[in-house]
Amino acid sequence: MHKLKLTYLALFAAIALSACGEKNKPAANNESKADTTAKADAAATKTILFFGDSLTAGYGLDDPADAFPGVISKRIDSLKLPYKVVNAGVSGETSAGGNGRIDWTLKQKVDIFILELGANDGLRGISPTETTKNLQSIVDKVKAKYPDAKLLMLGMQVPPNMGADYVNKFKAVFPTIATKNKMALVPFLLQGVGGHPDLNQADGIHPTEKGAKIVADNVWMVLKSELENPKGVY
Repeated sequence: MHKLKLTYLALFAAIALSACGEKNKPAANNESKADTTAKADAAATKTILFFGDSLTAGYGLDDPADAFPGVISKRIDSLKLPYKVVNAGVSGETSAGGNGRIDWTLKQKVDIFILELGANDGLRGISPTETTKNLQSIVDKVKAKYPDAKLLMLGMQVPPNMGADYVNKFKAVFPTIATKNKMALVPFLLQGVGGHPDLNQADGIHPTEKGAKIVADNVWMVLKSELENPKGVY
């Protein structure tokens, strides 16, 4: 009888343990589903890469996130669009410097590539022919690595004191490359900001936080048509 009682107790314990195991399974399954959903969301999120110089990097701003790529990132987040913004701006970068580092930058997946380089070339009086060659090389490398990526060119201009011939040749670099490569184009990145002391820092070149918001608007007007927007709102 004692042995029989022990057998019943052992059987009861086994059933109880089995029941506990069954109760725990749904939680494990739920956790697995949550992980799967998170991974799916991450995979569905596309990358917008801003590749540029100090204007992109946010030189002189208290918070680099206040630079125009950061302003656009906040707008995308507020609209719950499936994109993340990567700021690959380096202060002082020339088109040659950008061409030298683009391969490393493209190690991450890129769905929309936004090119903002050339301003430092212009300020240094570098030949527009050289700037064109470097920018085209950058575009070629992006297209070779990510042929399905959308491309957007941010146009630049130089002050009139550089001379009319240079000013015109430099200005033509950006639409020429954009047309050749079927890139969306922002004709002049600093439209409404360049030449306005109240919207620029003391150097007269880099936008203030307020100026950066206007620059972001200039880019957004073109960029928004390149984004997948399932809700159809901006």
